[in-house]
Amino acid sequence: MAATPSAQYSLTVRLEIPHRLGMLGHVAVAIGEAGGLIQTVDVVEIRPDIVVRDITFDATGRDAWERILAAIGTVEGIKIVETVDNTFRMHVGGKIEIRNKSELKTRDDLSMAYTPGVARVCKAIRDEPDRAFRYTIKRNSVAVVTDGTAVLGLGDIGPKAAMPVMEGKAMLFKEFAGVDAYPICLDTKDPDTIVETVAAIAPGFGGINLEDISAPRCFEIEERLTERLDIPVFHDDQHGTAVVTLAALLNALKIVDKKMEDLHVAVIGLGAAGVAVTKILLAAGVNRVVGCDSRGALSTERADYQDGSMPAIKRWYAEHSNPDKLSGGPNDVLEGADLLIGLSGPGVIAPEALDRMNRDAMVFAMANPDPEITPEEAGDKVKIMATGRSDYPNQINNVLCFPGIFRGALDVRARKITDEMKIAAAHGIASLVHSHELREDYIIPTVFNRDVAPVVAKAVADEARKKGVAEAGEHEMGYAPADQGHITGVHKTVGKP
Repeated sequence: MAATPSAQYSLTVRLEIPHRLGMLGHVAVAIGEAGGLIQTVDVVEIRPDIVVRDITFDATGRDAWERILAAIGTVEGIKIVETVDNTFRMHVGGKIEIRNKSELKTRDDLSMAYTPGVARVCKAIRDEPDRAFRYTIKRNSVAVVTDGTAVLGLGDIGPKAAMPVMEGKAMLFKEFAGVDAYPICLDTKDPDTIVETVAAIAPGFGGINLEDISAPRCFEIEERLTERLDIPVFHDDQHGTAVVTLAALLNALKIVDKKMEDLHVAVIGLGAAGVAVTKILLAAGVNRVVGCDSRGALSTERADYQDGSMPAIKRWYAEHSNPDKLSGGPNDVLEGADLLIGLSGPGVIAPEALDRMNRDAMVFAMANPDPEITPEEAGDKVKIMATGRSDYPNQINNVLCFPGIFRGALDVRARKITDEMKIAAAHGIASLVHSHELREDYIIPTVFNRDVAPVVAKAVADEARKKGVAEAGEHEMGYAPADQGHITGVHKTVGKP
């Protein structure tokens, strides 16, 4: 099957078209036959003999643009004026900005927002530092921190090139959970420097979202920051992926009628996400996992385990997986597998290898932007197919997880995000696909389901209170210091700022 046109390759072409009956139809046919999927047609200008139109279409790639433009050029009388890559246009000047919450129109506004009035608030925080959660952006802010070493499927592209992804992350935080997130791209790969830098900026934030930091450094960085800081630290590439994967699996099992404890799972790619996914599956009841990295299947019999050169996190993995001591590459470990989870790179799974999986096989091929095997290649070899892409059904996307997790954590001022909070989030996500809706191509809510973040936030907040890691009660986010008296609108449960 041919690849599907995608909005990531959306192109707007401005055309001068002869003002004659049927000309627009000829252009539309040319675009369609060349593989373009028209989204919009807009009139820019009408002249006596020419109509200027902007036609926006999706394509399968940049090479397809050339083919489509060439096809347009074969239509007699058509002139291509200019083309615009709509993905790049969205990023011009960046995708986020800061807006003021309070107006500054009068001298009185200024005296409260800034000097001299601000000094009173500063002294209140000096006297009781916890007041920063009520009187500054700390109560609703998250730092999105990266060093640019493991961005999407692009690898080590550096902090500047990572900025568009971090900006996108900040957009998602704000859009889905109302959290103010800030891209922090660090020009260092040294774990000590990253830890010290994040710790130094932490007073201004209510949470830290680590992003796109390569393994195994990411494990150490997260662990050290979690121990050091009194605010949540969450490496989304690890735990966000794990939570959403578990949510998808919870619903997929209802369709294939299998039990968690009976599954044979193959995990391809053992970076941050692969390890975290395995850990959450083991915690959820899976007993049999085999993992493959770039050197093949991990086991305690592999040479680098035997000679002690295997990294510590992979030694742990080898000791807690692959009970049958399987060897070989990704395509070699699928014999008898019920679930294939791909977190590696494009095209690493051969379609014929899927024939060796068990009946009603499930494949979650989540490499981005290009999966380990496409749905078109998998065809009817699998019962349930999921990817990380928005242009296929069953998108396993971290946006279902991290906005709600941080919303819930911030709302109760959680000191950390526990394993139980992550599992609660997964069950919350899964619960939003109701039994009458569940089907093979709908095992997980769409990223635009506005119920997801509130449901996840509540699940996380409830679990934080249950486990004793919440600093604030459900309504403990008031505004006025107790010694200033009652102010209308402040919750009476608040005894101090």
